[in-house]
Amino acid sequence: MIALENVSKAFGARAVLAPTTLAPAQGRTIVLLGPSGCGKSTLLRLMVGLVSPDSGRVLFDGQEVTPANVEQMRHRIGYVIQEGGLFPHLDSAGNVTLLAGYLGRDRAWMEARVSELCALVRIPRELLQRYPRELSGGERQRVALMRALMLDPEVLLLDEPLAALDAITRRQLQGELKEVFARLAKTVVLVTHDLHEAAWFGDEIALMRSGSIVQRGSLSDLLARPADPFVTEFVRAQRADPRLAAA
Repeated sequence: MIALENVSKAFGARAVLAPTTLAPAQGRTIVLLGPSGCGKSTLLRLMVGLVSPDSGRVLFDGQEVTPANVEQMRHRIGYVIQEGGLFPHLDSAGNVTLLAGYLGRDRAWMEARVSELCALVRIPRELLQRYPRELSGGERQRVALMRALMLDPEVLLLDEPLAALDAITRRQLQGELKEVFARLAKTVVLVTHDLHEAAWFGDEIALMRSGSIVQRGSLSDLLARPADPFVTEFVRAQRADPRLAAA
């Protein structure tokens, strides 16, 4: 559904993404994993058309993404940024329905869709009357996920969606998100720097370093068949986490 072909990106004199080719499998979850500054978020922003590649092509449903069609393409992609990115001047319902209202969707359809999404992400409908500042971190992330799913997108992109949460809330939402991914069977690209989170969500993991994908595969591949010394170093640094001790 979405693919990058030899895409590269630099900001000024700083190269942040080397020529990269990536085509996530439809209906599966791929996790972009790596340390801060390795190009994970830039790769995601290229997918959603927030930045343009310096070279190569971004394809969506077989068509190259261009300035002429990028807005239409974005309506078919759900995007959750770090810490949710909710608009503080809108209540939660206004955040969820903002784009649907802008596109002129029928009010009855929007009401039904909001109710459906409340059930999906396990949030009480009355909570949507609150503003983002009145929500807990976990509630804000649920509302942000509802907003991303409102138009029933074919692809869902998530940029470290759980990074700012406390450990208990994060663990709870990890379980809920995995259930949501399984139920919806959408193509999902999720960015994280946490190996455990990558192993939990990913049908496939793409480990990145300095703007390049070093290795793609399962957690077992990274553990047993590292393609580069960096893979071993990265895994070893996080294997102290007892949740990975048996992996």
